Amino acid sequence: MSNQTLIPDAPDRNAAIAATVSLFLFSYFSIALIALHFIRPDYTPIDHMISDYAVGRAGWLMTTAFVALGFGCLSLSLGLWRAGPKKVSATIGRLLLILAFLGLMVTAVFPTDLETAKDTLHGTIHTASFLVNIVSISVAALTLSLSFGADPRWKSIRLPSLLIVVALVGAFVVQYLTLHRGAPYGFTNRAFVLVVMSWLFFVAFCLKKIADGKRPQT
Repeated sequence: MSNQTLIPDAPDRNAAIAATVSLFLFSYFSIALIALHFIRPDYTPIDHMISDYAVGRAGWLMTTAFVALGFGCLSLSLGLWRAGPKKVSATIGRLLLILAFLGLMVTAVFPTDLETAKDTLHGTIHTASFLVNIVSISVAALTLSLSFGADPRWKSIRLPSLLIVVALVGAFVVQYLTLHRGAPYGFTNRAFVLVVMSWLFFVAFCLKKIADGKRPQT
């Protein structure tokens, strides 16, 4: 019986840098959002979506958080181009992450309208970008998760990634059903963001390990 030597995966420095940048930017978004709950306690979580933090005092912090999240999605997409699966479904997912980047730039530039304020053009644009963002990231998560099984480096994370996607779809549906006055849409918005960030952090962390020539352990 012949001995077979396991050849380690070749590291990819550029993909590792992209993953690290993504993790840093996702961390900035998360820390800024948590901080804003203490900076703006007048924006009660039950009836204020996270976009409301971009309006009024310390609005710049939410704006920069959106920019960071957008560039984090872009950096993650670029890293996955280099070290991710090569299937068509993976390519679709990477392109959708770039679309999310563009949508989040629009979200940052055009602030939302508060529920008690009159509708404005910038508020309408913000709402449209919000819909683009949640759909593009959700579908990107699904298509990329499905593609992981076709690549030996990513195969082990396919199931946990799909489980997060199932939670993401559930959070998406609940958020959609509560997008009306009187519903706890602020809570469901935060729940959706929490699941989205869980998937982004998870994939960026796995990308970093793979780019370093290691295999993720689940």
